[in-house]
Amino acid sequence: MAEFVFPPAAQPSVAVAGSEARFPVRRIFCVGRNYAAHAREMGQDPDREPPFFFSKPGDAVVDSGAAIPYPSLTEDLHHEIELVVAIGKGGSDIEASEAPSHVFGYAVGIDLTRRDLQGEAKKMGRPWDWAKAFDRSAPCGAITQVDKTGHPAKGRIWLAVNGTVRQDGDLAELIWPVADVIALCSRAMELKPGDLIYTGTPAGVGALKPGDRVEGGVDGVGEIAITISAV
Repeated sequence: MAEFVFPPAAQPSVAVAGSEARFPVRRIFCVGRNYAAHAREMGQDPDREPPFFFSKPGDAVVDSGAAIPYPSLTEDLHHEIELVVAIGKGGSDIEASEAPSHVFGYAVGIDLTRRDLQGEAKKMGRPWDWAKAFDRSAPCGAITQVDKTGHPAKGRIWLAVNGTVRQDGDLAELIWPVADVIALCSRAMELKPGDLIYTGTPAGVGALKPGDRVEGGVDGVGEIAITISAV
């Protein structure tokens, strides 16, 4: 067994609905602008161009129910509700027709974004890491295994802040559905068990402030709730 100069970090993980066992997280891939209405609200053309991906570290994940400190370096923290795909079988160059067999289950996640930092990065042609990949930026609800959810292609996806609904869409509005997203991601990166894919957010993203309670869900998959606390 390898020896380390100090104890290695704990394995990031996500709860699994109906099980005491947890899903070990390896990497988190995120799809940008995968709903046409959200692309428009961000000032982009929603034509069906190949999707682009960005990533978050595995240890950015936090469970539903968490109190998340308002992050540093931002005055414009945004919420983005998403369907999350949990990969249970890895592979490269996966065909879309075979992609469903690689799915362990589905969950509801929130892509937290330091929008002001993202805006600056876009203007300067710089990477989005500081805007997207910060600590606790990937809240994720419990994964519901695929034998209970099937492979959802339609159904309400929503998010509310302090009881007021802000995002309210349908999975049928995905520009690139889950099978295509898995196939395209696997062309660039070898997917492995433990990977999570955040599949994009519908319109209605907006700012959060300390004290806000955030709730969201996807029909037939599950729900998530977090609070934003002071630093």
